[in-house]
Amino acid sequence: MNRNTFLGIAGGTVLTASGLAYLLSDKSNLGRADLPADLPGTLLLKPDEREILYLASLAPSGHNTQPWSVTYLEPYHWIIGNDKTKWLPAVDPAQRETMLSIGAFLQNLTFAANHAGYACAIKVLATTNQAELIAEVTLTKSGGLPDFDVTKIKNRRTVRSHQLTDPLTKADQIYLFDKEKQYFHYFPNTSNQYKVINEQAIEANRVQSYRDAAQKELADWVRFSSKDVKKYGDGLTTASMGIDGVAGYIVRNTYDKKSVMKTDFRDKNIDNVRAEVAQSAGWLLITSPDNATATLLETGQRMQRLFLSVREKNVALHPMTQVLEEPAFSRVINQSVGLTDPIQFMLRLGYVKNYPDPVSVRRPVDRFVHLQTG
Repeated sequence: MNRNTFLGIAGGTVLTASGLAYLLSDKSNLGRADLPADLPGTLLLKPDEREILYLASLAPSGHNTQPWSVTYLEPYHWIIGNDKTKWLPAVDPAQRETMLSIGAFLQNLTFAANHAGYACAIKVLATTNQAELIAEVTLTKSGGLPDFDVTKIKNRRTVRSHQLTDPLTKADQIYLFDKEKQYFHYFPNTSNQYKVINEQAIEANRVQSYRDAAQKELADWVRFSSKDVKKYGDGLTTASMGIDGVAGYIVRNTYDKKSVMKTDFRDKNIDNVRAEVAQSAGWLLITSPDNATATLLETGQRMQRLFLSVREKNVALHPMTQVLEEPAFSRVINQSVGLTDPIQFMLRLGYVKNYPDPVSVRRPVDRFVHLQTG
């Protein structure tokens, strides 16, 4: 949802506010840069451990729930866990997306460790998506590792709006997709598959918006006020939803969870989806050989590697998962586009004129790392 969406909902109500009300109101559209940098807390993490784990936490996740946890066994030896309090049972009942997100976390962790001079050994422990313990990680100081540019992790950004319809150049397609082309399936906006996916994306969003369990779950993860952004350090903020200026002011000061359940909110969301899917160079679908937990973790890593490479080509990505989350659509999407392997990601993509700075907030490291007990 963008600024125009909420202006349409709120009308001109802000114009009636008194000067005093304005002075007492929430005027800040908080993003990541507005929150304090992660600082040492009660956990005695070494500085490079803290930096590696913070960079890992910049991975994307559904509703920005950040569903990972870390059990600290000893220096540079951790267990990556599955935080059940961050699950999305209404839209991800089998925790498929949870595993994909933790996979992206593991990819960030590997790149961040390499940057700091550590080889990263990952042993997958989980055999189901509901397992509490996902992977054991051991870092070993090593010379000669590739020095990954971690500014790519810091600058990664989902871009929902202002994608251009210009086709991706052949050179950019080769650069972005060819290394793992058996998993990447690009459908440009001139293809029949593109039109089919657009139609299904709009309809799946309509169905999900009017499925109360899914909408309530969304409401629980929207952080309208700056107070909640600071308190939780996760979820969907007005900044991450692209609601700024006057619209952001209105939303922060007049919206709450109940607002998300109203008909006008749902309808405006669907209108916004229609506008979004009309703006892109095409769709990228990422498949996997199967739906095993280890495969999902690998696919999350694969997606994150792509996500960290698109900005240098001025290409934006916008994951849209509703088609995969709604059973009526997930059962037929493969046939609709001519793919046989399971589809794990559906990404709108296109060039942008100006790449925006990242704004999605993160929890401090000490909030998701804990010491081993017992």
